[in-house]
Amino acid sequence: MFELRRLRLLHEFALRGTIAEVAHSLAYSPSTVSQQLALLEREAGVALLEPDGRRIRLTAEGRVLAAHAARALELDEQARQELSQAPAEAVRISAMPTAAETIVPAALTAVAASHPHLRVEMTEAPPEEGLFELTARRFDLVIAEQYPGHTRERHAGNLHELIGEDPIRLVLPPGEDAVSLPLLRDRAWVMEPIGSAARQWAVQQCRAAGFEPDVRFEAADLTAHVRLIESGHAVGMLPDLIWGDAPAQVTLSELPGSPVREVFTAVRESARASEAIGAVRGALADAFRPHQRHARSR
Repeated sequence: MFELRRLRLLHEFALRGTIAEVAHSLAYSPSTVSQQLALLEREAGVALLEPDGRRIRLTAEGRVLAAHAARALELDEQARQELSQAPAEAVRISAMPTAAETIVPAALTAVAASHPHLRVEMTEAPPEEGLFELTARRFDLVIAEQYPGHTRERHAGNLHELIGEDPIRLVLPPGEDAVSLPLLRDRAWVMEPIGSAARQWAVQQCRAAGFEPDVRFEAADLTAHVRLIESGHAVGMLPDLIWGDAPAQVTLSELPGSPVREVFTAVRESARASEAIGAVRGALADAFRPHQRHARSR
């Protein structure tokens, strides 16, 4: 009989690839992780790990057992929900920065009123990290986005549900006239770092307009984009959610085709029936609706 805690370690190793990463994720020491995996090998009666240069990797048998471990963890989660009469003690959410700053506070207020004993914990994280850690069970719910033509990776066992659309517009310094994208070919741009979906999408918009953008500034924090644009040092493309309930103190101009990014939540399929997670997810969707109305009127 396999111990579920050790199967969890094997599942984590399959996701993260190193003992050190597993230890860091679960707040164990690397030696503890190694010892527990060695015990799991003894229980299995076959080698689960093998040398790979200076590292180790799963054997073929290790990959088979890791797949079964993932299913065992899902069944454990489903069984706990079906057997428990008490609500979940906590819902752990990962929120992209614009959601953490705008819709999460309102959602927390609503959850506090409807489920006063429910503890909600939030970590601000980029969508890529949040969606990966959802699979690893660090989070129970993720608020993420995807840009037009850039669908987020679908991790096995995770369900995505759209909560709304967030328009993306050209943003120019205060006092400037709204202009079309081709007229900004000679301007300095601020964009998100290379490799992000937002950066790839924004560069493609410029190329479709006939020029390669002069990306002079890079920042993952969209507030930094706003400050650089407000001070006249750059132009950019930003989603409306960045302004929250306050009017934008910059010039907004429409992009070709009036593009929107999709804002969605993701949960593990094994947790979809959780009343607590459903309450938090519903509160986030409700909190996002007013911003959609504001976005259309900007």
